[in-house]
Amino acid sequence: MMNSVHRPLNQLGEVWRRVTYSLLPATGFYCRSLCSSASQPDPIEIHKRKLMQWFSHLSQEEKQFGVTFSPESLHVDPYILEKHPQERRSPLRSPLQNDTPLSRALTLDQLFEPVQAWNDHRGLNVLLYGPVGTGKSMVVRKLVLGWCAGRTLTQFKLLVPFSCEDLSQLNRSTSLKELVGRKYLHLQGTPLLSGEGDRAKDVLFLFNGMEKLKLDFRIGSTELCSDPSEMLSAEAVVVNLLRKYLLPEASVLVTTRLSALDRIPPKYVSRYTQLCGFTDPESQRAYFTNRLQKSAECPRRQEIIELLFLNLQRESQLAAACFLPSYCWLTCATLHHLHFTDAHAPIRTLTGIYTSFLRLNFGGEVLGMGLGPEAGPGERQASLMLYVVRTVGKLAFDGVTKRRTCFSEEELEQWVGVKTTTDEELRQLSVFRTDVLDFFLVPCVKSGKGFPGEVHEKDERRYVFAVPAMQEYLAALYVVLGENKSALEKFTKEVTMAVGQAGEDVSTLITILSKFIPFRIFAIFNLLKLFPSVYEKIRSRSKGSIAKTMTTELFRTEDLYNEDVLDQVEQSLLGVHGPQLQDHDETPPFELYPIFMGGLLHFGNRVLLEQLGCIIKSTTVAQITRALRKHLIRELGKPQPPEELMDLLVLLYEFQNPRLTTDVLSSIRTIHLTNIRMTPLKCYVLSTVLSCTPDSFHLEELDLSSCHLTHNSLEMLWPAFRHTHNLNLQFNSLGPESCILLRDLLLDSKSSIRSLQLCDNPLSEAGVRSLLEALPKNSSLKRLSLMHTGLGDGVAMELAQSLHLHTGLQELNVAYNNIGDSSALSLVDACREHPSIHTVHLYLNPLSDVGKASLYVRGVKEDQGHGGTAGRRVRVLASVTEGQDLSEDWHPILSVIRKNFSSWDRERVQQQLQVFLRDLEWGRQQQPSFWKRLHFRRVEKGIRETLRMLETDPPKSRGNVK
Repeated sequence: MMNSVHRPLNQLGEVWRRVTYSLLPATGFYCRSLCSSASQPDPIEIHKRKLMQWFSHLSQEEKQFGVTFSPESLHVDPYILEKHPQERRSPLRSPLQNDTPLSRALTLDQLFEPVQAWNDHRGLNVLLYGPVGTGKSMVVRKLVLGWCAGRTLTQFKLLVPFSCEDLSQLNRSTSLKELVGRKYLHLQGTPLLSGEGDRAKDVLFLFNGMEKLKLDFRIGSTELCSDPSEMLSAEAVVVNLLRKYLLPEASVLVTTRLSALDRIPPKYVSRYTQLCGFTDPESQRAYFTNRLQKSAECPRRQEIIELLFLNLQRESQLAAACFLPSYCWLTCATLHHLHFTDAHAPIRTLTGIYTSFLRLNFGGEVLGMGLGPEAGPGERQASLMLYVVRTVGKLAFDGVTKRRTCFSEEELEQWVGVKTTTDEELRQLSVFRTDVLDFFLVPCVKSGKGFPGEVHEKDERRYVFAVPAMQEYLAALYVVLGENKSALEKFTKEVTMAVGQAGEDVSTLITILSKFIPFRIFAIFNLLKLFPSVYEKIRSRSKGSIAKTMTTELFRTEDLYNEDVLDQVEQSLLGVHGPQLQDHDETPPFELYPIFMGGLLHFGNRVLLEQLGCIIKSTTVAQITRALRKHLIRELGKPQPPEELMDLLVLLYEFQNPRLTTDVLSSIRTIHLTNIRMTPLKCYVLSTVLSCTPDSFHLEELDLSSCHLTHNSLEMLWPAFRHTHNLNLQFNSLGPESCILLRDLLLDSKSSIRSLQLCDNPLSEAGVRSLLEALPKNSSLKRLSLMHTGLGDGVAMELAQSLHLHTGLQELNVAYNNIGDSSALSLVDACREHPSIHTVHLYLNPLSDVGKASLYVRGVKEDQGHGGTAGRRVRVLASVTEGQDLSEDWHPILSVIRKNFSSWDRERVQQQLQVFLRDLEWGRQQQPSFWKRLHFRRVEKGIRETLRMLETDPPKSRGNVK
């Protein structure tokens, strides 16, 4: 369960334990500062206020959604069914499928409606049960906060909640009064718990997580007690409250998992109620709307909610996963991470989200707790999460290895619970199957069908992971924990331990005998010491194979057609929109698998996993990291497509290892992310990764063309730009406000931008004017490209007048703008007088034939006299012809048009190409040379082919000015 909405009980237990310890007499002043003094008249109001504070607490996992909302406002009631005792173990099903007349839906206020079998002198015992993830702790939070606010269960004057995990830690006898007083000092001496008369009828006890207690209702094991002051064990106090022997008028609400349902005899339960999660789409929609609308500001918030809900309706497998409120939380947390990334918020990773998700659901959970008086201490403390890794994780790893996501019942039997030889192992397997297995694996539901279980009799039931990424996470955890050891490794480890123990005994014997017999006789025994080093070599080689697996999966060539991994995660939640690929390989890529392995090595995730009983040793991390560095550097020596480079950046971000990041990035000098949809998260990943490098590190080129960048994206990418020499921002959606940020970048003393390409961005005249302000104080810029940016005559004249202020510029591209003859001539004159500019692009501008002819003439600088050197030529790219001759630059002009025409104004490009054809025809007629006329015709053919491509190719809107 999740904190704030469905947080695990052990987290509430931590809060209550901290409060309990602070109330002990030994704490002195700190105790008195937290507790109410005797002078305060109403302890019940104090109790309500403190409960409200405790249960409104937000964990770090919840604070990622923002801290401006109330956790109570996010609550959506799950479906609660009242069960007859005979049907209390019936399967969890959708209410639409539930045709049993004995079941009825209940609200929280209806939980304690009178029951005919129980008289008015006895309080009700309500048992609320459900598997992991259905929302038990969420209901507890809602109930407590509702009672404190006077909205829920108002018939009770006092509500006393207990964490059963907390009670299980008490190792000494206590009475009911002392137990309540220790946990809630302000309730000491309350008459409602005195046992006199029927005062206790106004009291409700709440025990959350009963499966963590060892309850024994046998008289010979738990004595009867009716005195609230009598000293008993915590379990005995709970048993007598449920027996109605202690405070029989009081009511009791117990929450538990399915496996512990029969620990309370039915005669002591007045009402069985089953939590059924979100069984209708509207509950899911309400949950997602409440969560995501209260998240950080995002213009696409409503669109994301609609796409998610549309996918829930279309993809029944996702709807089946979100049947559990826990998976609704995971879905919201993932979407928040993908779309609402805040550069000022603490670093959050995808691996961290999944690790936190498991900690919130399984933190403190043990598999053997409370299985009976014969259970030993070791058996009671078996980590439930470690059991999950060794069973479900093993199945996940086998699926990833064989590239499969669907499993049969026989495979589940093969991988889950195959080594059950003792009675305790059989009990653990039974508990696991009852409470946990359905949390991870659900029946495969084809699109268009309803909730799990809807399969035809003739169909073989197949199982999949409730969330596909969970398979890759558990498989990665299985590998990193070393659970996939080979037979040689297992044998070598056992022999090493045996030899090591024998070696210690032999060493002692040698020390004694060496005083009487020459030591060299016993030199053979020193060979025993060699075996541990052999094992260590085998183990380090195993870690190297893990690193090799990570790089192989990350750069798998057959996955090149896929989107980058973050887009794949988003598509699994929001669906795929638009035309689908016809020739699509059904084999899943499993690209999250290596990224999760890297993320699990991060110290923060290892700390969380240690709380779950899954310990990843630092030596293991060091060995994998060393091997991973070598393999990554080797792979990066080969050219990689943009999707694979983006996945590499995500891996480095998830790893959070600055030294490894620096070493890997030092082996590459260019990052080409062309056509990658740079969401806020991807921008943040790129900036964070490059920020790990020293200030002296610079990329030769950072290509972010056609990446859907906006002004907000540039703000997040600022740290990355400072590590770049050549910055390509073509074909994005950057407007005038973005030019202000780029101007500041050019003026930044730590920036060394040499080339800035801004083609096909709607900068407008105002934006270009902002850029011109940086020219006088910038000394690094060599190439500036402003093609198709909305530049007009006025700004072109201003540019011509300010060029002399920047003496380092070498190439200027102002093609495809609204520049006329006069401004173009002034610009060429300024370039001719400039000491370093050698090329100016002016094609696709509305220039006259006379103007173009003048441009080529003015492109040559005259001799300066007084022994001056010959004139320096400035290349002017204005047309495919220069008078009656072909321009030597016709090919680059035509290639630029072919590359970009799909995003440009079709009519205008066609007009310019017609002008080129007219110029070519006139020039060909003037040419006396037969070979030159053939050359003219070859160029004409190329332009006509471009015109045909322009007519047949569909337009691709980029949101740019035309």
